[in-house]
Amino acid sequence: MFFQIKSYLTFLWHSKNEHAVHSPFVFSLLTKCFYDKKPKPEYAILKKYRKTLLENKNFIEVTDFGAGSRVFKSNRRQISKIAQTAGISPKRAELLFRITNYFQPKNILEIGTSLGLASSAIALGSKESFLLSLEGCQNTQSVAENLFNQQFPDFNFDFVNSEFSKFLKDRSANICDWDLIYFDGNHSKKATLEYFELLLPTINNDSVWIFDDIHWSEDMEEAWKMIKNHPKVKVTIDTYQWGFVFFRREQPKEHFIIRA
Repeated sequence: MFFQIKSYLTFLWHSKNEHAVHSPFVFSLLTKCFYDKKPKPEYAILKKYRKTLLENKNFIEVTDFGAGSRVFKSNRRQISKIAQTAGISPKRAELLFRITNYFQPKNILEIGTSLGLASSAIALGSKESFLLSLEGCQNTQSVAENLFNQQFPDFNFDFVNSEFSKFLKDRSANICDWDLIYFDGNHSKKATLEYFELLLPTINNDSVWIFDDIHWSEDMEEAWKMIKNHPKVKVTIDTYQWGFVFFRREQPKEHFIIRA
């Protein structure tokens, strides 16, 4: 806890808003997307999806995985409690919606479906996209898939139950260039860097990668620093909870710390 408080205070000290940004690409992203305060009809749909989960009092067996496919934790949890504690916040869901709506990615990969709260924001933001979402726990994945089929029957999505590292090492994700990847599956330095390297062959010039919890621990901060310094990475944006990565070859290498 002390580390996260210190990390957040450091972030606040260094963070800026759009007035300190001189990159046209980043300035446009901030003013037209990040700081867009206009109400959207899709926000009500996101609230409905969340409400359905918060009202679900059923229990499921939740399984987390360690190295390889080794189970290191399994317990019974109430779906409503998972939605309260493990899912993306309403504010972050709305931002994720605006991001996908702004970039309109054709192919989207999500690592870590959970109950589909982030997945719903991604899908609503770019309704013509294909979304492939990976989840290690079969039971939470089933809840998300069933709810998606009910509330978003016309969306083009595929929810896959798989251990992330195995799926990526098998190159099962190398079916296309991913225009957007949302990393929310394993908040460790080793796993984050492994996923980063395994998915680099799938980038295109306009790919957008979003890493969750980049300041979760010292290890995650180290992983984020290594990602920023990678030669293929051109622009990064640190919003404290999320780290945005862009590979645009025409851009000078720049790093931004932004209050979002």
